[in-house]
Amino acid sequence: MSDASQLESNVWAVGHLVSAVARSLAQTFNPVRVRGEVSGFMQASSGHCYFTLKDGAGQVRCAMFKRAASLLARLPKNGDMVEAMGKLDVYPARGDLQLIVEAVRMDGQGALFERFLALKAKLEAMGMFEAERKRALPDYPKHIGVVTSLGAAALRDVVTTLERRSPHVAVTIFPASVQGQAAPAELVSALDKAARYADTQRGRCDVVLLVRGGGSIEDLWAFNDEQLAHAIAAMPIPVVSGVGHETDFCISDFVADLRAPTPTAAAEMVASEREELLAQVQGLGEALNDAALMHVDRRWQRLDRLGARLTKPVQAIAMQRRALHNQSFALQRAVQRACALHQRGFEQQARGLELAVHGVLTQRSTWLQHTDLRLQGLNPSAALARGYAWVRQANGQALGSVADVRAGDDLTLFVRDGQVQVQVHDTEPDAT
Repeated sequence: MSDASQLESNVWAVGHLVSAVARSLAQTFNPVRVRGEVSGFMQASSGHCYFTLKDGAGQVRCAMFKRAASLLARLPKNGDMVEAMGKLDVYPARGDLQLIVEAVRMDGQGALFERFLALKAKLEAMGMFEAERKRALPDYPKHIGVVTSLGAAALRDVVTTLERRSPHVAVTIFPASVQGQAAPAELVSALDKAARYADTQRGRCDVVLLVRGGGSIEDLWAFNDEQLAHAIAAMPIPVVSGVGHETDFCISDFVADLRAPTPTAAAEMVASEREELLAQVQGLGEALNDAALMHVDRRWQRLDRLGARLTKPVQAIAMQRRALHNQSFALQRAVQRACALHQRGFEQQARGLELAVHGVLTQRSTWLQHTDLRLQGLNPSAALARGYAWVRQANGQALGSVADVRAGDDLTLFVRDGQVQVQVHDTEPDAT
């Protein structure tokens, strides 16, 4: 076979070549882990992310789809050194080599981030992030405490913001390191001082700002300390955590009563702008002045009405005297009518009582007459007057039967005008 024939037999269609290269890459390299610096990071409206990983020797385009991006605690940003895990592929439309990223870990920060997540889960299980334990910030603080490093740019930002917005509010700095091994213990000590501090003129702190500027996870690691978290939770006054930039999150942010995206934002949250307060005071003063004027106007109207009624006090008094006389006369007549009504009532009741008593006496007299007649009929003296006698035995009992006596018994006969002593000679009962 000639060289021309051989060359003609090795001609590839573009699409077939790209597919073949993609298969070869997949078989040779995938899955692959790549370390490099993020550049040109962009997140589309679809949620997919596109960026380039580069180092001093080269670069590779990367695509991270929405599902993988949603699993990240935070998206990478330009300048981050990361370790990306995924699969090499060829984008057919342009023939570009690209890495389909399935996971991203900050280079050299993976262990720290895992420790952060473990501590976060532990404190969350203890209820230290619950909204119920968070306290509201004072509306108008008079004394603000700031815990940060004296040389930190965050301190200058906070002080400048407070001086601009609320120059009348007192500020006390409680210095502490914000980076390094000694930083957590110094931050805990500074918070304790802020909790116990009480100035003779400014009093106690109403709120404490815990602030630091941005940096890497290693730079901010002091604010992921467990002892610092417990110290924040035990503070008797509200704590605002303003650590790092808006995309940075620390354990102190979750434990504090309020998280601010930046140190400057923390100062703005606790200090109302002076102009706003003055405007509110002015508005309240105007409302109070209007209310006072309205009250005075109403009092003047009342005085005017009273004055109109008392323009001729002699006539007013004469009218009141006549009214009083009429009321007295009417009261006298009413009393007289009432007395007359009661008198007639008493008379009617007396006549009724007299009739009732007369009726009762008549009924009682008739009853007594009938009773007397009955008693007279029952009187034994009447029977004795007609010639009858009654007999009493020696034992004092009345004799009622022949069987009660024997021959020789002494009896007493009671007649109309005396007694007769007799002795029984014989007894003869009636024949039955």
